[in-house]
This record gives sequence, C-alpha cells and structure tokens, in this order.
Amino acid sequence: MAKTSPRRPRPAKRQKRAAAPTSVAGTGQIRYIEASALVAAFLEGDSSARIAIEADPCVTSALTFAEASRAIIRARASGRVSADREPEMIRGLRAIERRWFIVEITPAVLARVGMRFPVEPIRTLDAIHLATAEFLGEPPPLVTIVTRDARVAENARALGYAVED
Repeated sequence: MAKTSPRRPRPAKRQKRAAAPTSVAGTGQIRYIEASALVAAFLEGDSSARIAIEADPCVTSALTFAEASRAIIRARASGRVSADREPEMIRGLRAIERRWFIVEITPAVLARVGMRFPVEPIRTLDAIHLATAEFLGEPPPLVTIVTRDARVAENARALGYAVED
C-alpha cells in the first residue's frame, strides 16, 4: 500500500510590501493611514477620512486592521452597529486590506517603539504606527500621515511628516 503524505496547508497569500508605492495620485506623496482614520471612516461616517482611504496607493501597519476590526466588534457589542451591518463593515475592511500595502510589525519597528518620541507620553499602539511610518524609509516630507488621533498627529508633525487630521 502506498504511503500518502498529509496535505500541507497552502501558504497565506503574501501581502504587498510597503516599499512599493512611490506616490499617491502622482503627487510624490505616500499616504500612511493610521487606524483612527480608518475607524472614523467606517464607524463615524467621516467623509474626509473616507476620501483619504479611497486614494491609492495607501500604506498602513498590519496593526491597523486588527484595531479597526476590534472597533467594529466593540461597536456591535455596544449597539452602535447593527447585526446586519457588522459583517458588511468587516467585508469592507477586507476589501481595503487587499488593495493597500501592509507593513508588518517587525523587530526593527518594535525597537523604535521602545525609544523616545518627540511628544511624550504616547501610547504603545500609536508609537507602533509612527515607527511603521519611519520604517518606510522615505523622507518625512514624502509621507502624509492620515490620522484622527491628536497624539499621533502631534508626534508626526514633530517628526517632519505632513498630517491630514
């Protein structure tokens, strides 16, 4: 009897690397979307955030989609989002996730998180977003940080980034 080997799971589809985008809409700008802007677009109907997240290409941290998913789940649990709307919102997040360039949270990003930022105190998740933007390796004038978080915006400006808030 022939011995069969167990089926190996297929590797997950590799996400696009963050180094690929060179401009947003031909402006020479890279748009980094921080989680608060994505949440504002989905849960608060923030039209300027919605416009920002529809631009291509966008870059974000792998953390962003975890934060946004949790925000949707919390909104459903608190009654802010209906049972019908929750799956639709999660599908919307997944569609955006397939279009954007996703930067993994690497040891280099985490090492930067452990250092001081220009405006302290800053929360760990916010520091991960700022460190991820720095990890892109582009000069700050070429990166626009899209956020709705005042601490992220203040630090991003202090680091030399353009900010849409």
